[in-house]
Amino acid sequence: MDPFALTRALIDIESVTGNELAVGDFLLETLRKLAADTSGAVERMPVASDRFNVLAVWGQPVVTLSTHMDTVPPFFPSSEDPEFVRGRGACDTKGIIAAMIAAAQNLLAEGRRNFALLFVVGEEKDSLGSLAAARHPRGSRFLINGEPTENKLALGSKGALRYVLTARGRLAHSAYPELGESAIEKLLDLLAEIRKLPLPQDPVLGKSTLNIGTLAGGRAPNVISDEAHADLMFRTVGDPEPIRSAMRQAVAARGELVEMLHTPALHLEAMDGFETTVVAYTTDIPNFAGAWGRPFLIGPGSIHVAHTAEERIPKQQLQDAITIYSRMVQRLLSGAPPA
Repeated sequence: MDPFALTRALIDIESVTGNELAVGDFLLETLRKLAADTSGAVERMPVASDRFNVLAVWGQPVVTLSTHMDTVPPFFPSSEDPEFVRGRGACDTKGIIAAMIAAAQNLLAEGRRNFALLFVVGEEKDSLGSLAAARHPRGSRFLINGEPTENKLALGSKGALRYVLTARGRLAHSAYPELGESAIEKLLDLLAEIRKLPLPQDPVLGKSTLNIGTLAGGRAPNVISDEAHADLMFRTVGDPEPIRSAMRQAVAARGELVEMLHTPALHLEAMDGFETTVVAYTTDIPNFAGAWGRPFLIGPGSIHVAHTAEERIPKQQLQDAITIYSRMVQRLLSGAPPA
């Protein structure tokens, strides 16, 4: 398979989280053709209605190459030039899927077996695919997870701690603000204090950060607001309890604080002969909970263009990733220590 053509074919199948059915069917058919010629086995791993992971296995898997098939919105189709393949999901992570399939082809051509490909749904939003896979392991001892790291092994990834913060007020005519109580003003005051909170740091992962992702509230310009809320996301670098405690103290009785998500920060392994980096985003690795083996994180492309209108993957990095994934699987199958 031409990895550039496969990347474009995958990009051109819209697969925003929750709508992965068509791309899952495409991958099933693609991998069934490969498995039929190489004595492999392919299966749908049910996750939810019309949502499933795709697993392809050759022998008894010791190493699993895995990434996600869903994307963020909005969808836009593929294009290419001499340097890049472009489109939604180009680097996050449809180019990575193509590189992993091409690496599998190379390994099989060399007579290698005892590895698997696992493509999951939901990473961009609900992680249902990796959570389902964690409940149905296949004995794999190593997991190579693909996300855009510019083909460098990530030594760690930050965690995530997400809240919804709500403030309540009392409705009134805006000409008589003294008769009401503005929820929006309460929320803005709380957010100003939260932005000043000292956040933990880690010598490898760096500083924790805060993003105020959404703000909403109020009824109309001439009405004192009775409700307002914000979505907050901390990128954590270790134990989340100091942030949780600081948030509880800051909000106290002045608002309603609901924790929506926690994904832990991770310190990951290196491997001799590979460049390293550290990433600030979260991945599906914590959701696998070790069920598919010791994790490594690496993939072509830059996270800086993922989720943007300029999403693209360098063709050279995609080709290099095929070799990198093949080398990693060979080393792990040989029993040699990773580092």
